[in-house]
Amino acid sequence: MMGVRVHRRDGERVRRLLAELGLLDTGRKIRREGEFLIFPVKGPIEGFEIVETEFEPAERRAHSYREVVEVPEELKPLLPSSFDVIGDIAIIELPEGLMEYGKAIGEAILKVHRHIRAVFAKGGKVSGEYRVRELVHLAGEERTETLHRENGIRLRLDVSRVYFSPRLATERMRIFRKSRPGEVVFDMFAGVGPYSILLAKKAELVFACDINPWAVRYLEENVRLNRTNNVVPILGDVRKVAGRVEADRVVMNLPKFADRFLREAMLSVRNGGIVHYYGFGPEEDLFSEHEGKIKAVAGELGFGVEILERRKVRPYAPRQFNIAVDFRVLK
Repeated sequence: MMGVRVHRRDGERVRRLLAELGLLDTGRKIRREGEFLIFPVKGPIEGFEIVETEFEPAERRAHSYREVVEVPEELKPLLPSSFDVIGDIAIIELPEGLMEYGKAIGEAILKVHRHIRAVFAKGGKVSGEYRVRELVHLAGEERTETLHRENGIRLRLDVSRVYFSPRLATERMRIFRKSRPGEVVFDMFAGVGPYSILLAKKAELVFACDINPWAVRYLEENVRLNRTNNVVPILGDVRKVAGRVEADRVVMNLPKFADRFLREAMLSVRNGGIVHYYGFGPEEDLFSEHEGKIKAVAGELGFGVEILERRKVRPYAPRQFNIAVDFRVLK
C-alpha cells in the first residue's frame, strides 16, 4: 500500500494537511519507524517521500457508550442518549430499570470518553435550600470535586455540594455578549460564579450572592483562579442584600423560584437597568404567566417594565422548558 514518510517532528502538520486534502486513509493505522512516521494515503501526492508498505487496519472507536455497554438487549432503548459532563465528571440520569446496571454503564462511559475520570448517577431531583441533589457513584474515581472550563473561564466546584448546570454555558455567553463595559452587575443566585466571573471580564463590579456556604467558598476560590478581583462574593439571603445594591444589570438564575424575588430584583436595578429573569413554562404557553408576574410586581412598586427578549433556553421536562425573559425597569 502507498504511504507518505515524514520525520516525526513534522507528523502533526502533515497529518492535518493530508486530512484536509482528503488523502489520509483513516481506515489504516499510521506506522512508526524510529524517528519517522508513515501515513497511509489514498493516492499519490507531490512533494513528499512516497513508500510502499503494509498498514494494519485501524481499530474503530465507539462514538457512544451505548455501542459498548453490556445490558440486556430489551433495556438498550432505555439508555439515555446524553449526560452532563462537568470537568472530568459525568452525571447521567438513569431510569429505575437501569440502575442495577449502573456499574456497567459507568464503565462504558469511561471506556469511550477517555477524559472522564468519574461517573455518577442522579439520585433524585434538585431540592433543598442549596439546590443540590443526591449522587450515586457508578464507576471511576470516588470524588466529586473537579475543575470545569467554559467560555474561557475556570470553575472549581464539588458537584455534590453545589448546583451547577453545564447546559447553560450558551445562555451565560448570551448575557455576556449583551453586557456593556463598565456596568455594575448583581448576580442574585451566583452559585460558584459561572455568570459572575464571566461578566466580570466587562463589568466594573459584580456583586455575587448565594445562600449556600459551599457555593460561596468555591466562588471565592474561582475569583482567585480567574483573577477577577472585581467580583464581590456575598454569603447570605438575597433578601437582605436587595436594595443595598444599585446595579445596571441583574441576573436571576433561580428558575423554580425567581418569581418570588422579583421585588428584590427591581429594587436593586437602576432606572433603565436590565433584569435577566429565568423560569419554567409549559410548551403551550411559555411566557404569559411569568410576564404577568413581572408586570404585577412592577405595578405594586410604581415602576414600568419593557420586555426586551423572550427565549426558550432548554427542555426541562416533558412539554416543559426553562425560559428566559429579559426586561428593562423604568422608575
